[in-house]
Amino acid sequence: MARGCLCCLKYMMFLFNLVFWLCGCGLLGVGIWLSVSQGNFATFSPSFPSLSAANLVIAIGTIVMVTGFLGCLGAIKENKCLLLSFFIVLLVILLAELILLILFFVYMDKVNDNAKKDLKEGLLLYNTENNVGLKNAWNIIQAEMRCCGVTDFTDWFPVLGENTVPDRCCMENSQDCGRNSTTLVWKTGCYEKVKTWFDDNKHVLGTVGMCILIMQILGMAFSMTLFQHIHRTGKKYDA
Repeated sequence: MARGCLCCLKYMMFLFNLVFWLCGCGLLGVGIWLSVSQGNFATFSPSFPSLSAANLVIAIGTIVMVTGFLGCLGAIKENKCLLLSFFIVLLVILLAELILLILFFVYMDKVNDNAKKDLKEGLLLYNTENNVGLKNAWNIIQAEMRCCGVTDFTDWFPVLGENTVPDRCCMENSQDCGRNSTTLVWKTGCYEKVKTWFDDNKHVLGTVGMCILIMQILGMAFSMTLFQHIHRTGKKYDA
């Protein structure tokens, strides 16, 4: 009976991690496609030029793919080393998530101040050479979220000139609509818009985070259960 349950657990863990691995492959493929076809779309931050959408998707896809591979192969092969590696990787990821979350809430004010400062410094690179990605990123978020600048539209004045903002800040976008015009532009800064979006969707984000946490804990528990069984028996069980 126990052997049957463990055999079932083995194949459940294999199938779960197989899906996990396939998702990682998909994310990696999307990230590579973004990097190749959307190379001009980069980051808002001059301090972290590599922190682009494509690089983030590639990094997440790689981590998911490697983790899924360890769990998938470790379960089907009943390999103690792979199962232990899978457990350690999940544990490290879980601890890193918890540490980052704690540090974020403890230093929230400093994080907000530094983020605003860094974003405003990034505005100075808006029309410079080799920073087309940053320009595209700002144009997209201002048009999609109906905002202008970091804190408000006046953030653009030191960059583009007095009473001048990017055309994507205009309520009705047209060529050169942002020149010497501040009456028909979005007044709210993009930083506040993003914070408002997170506040409005915090329940959804919390649910997603809780699901990820539960999957990580279950993966760790299943891997240790199989590991302990293989360790006790010293041999594979019949499947």
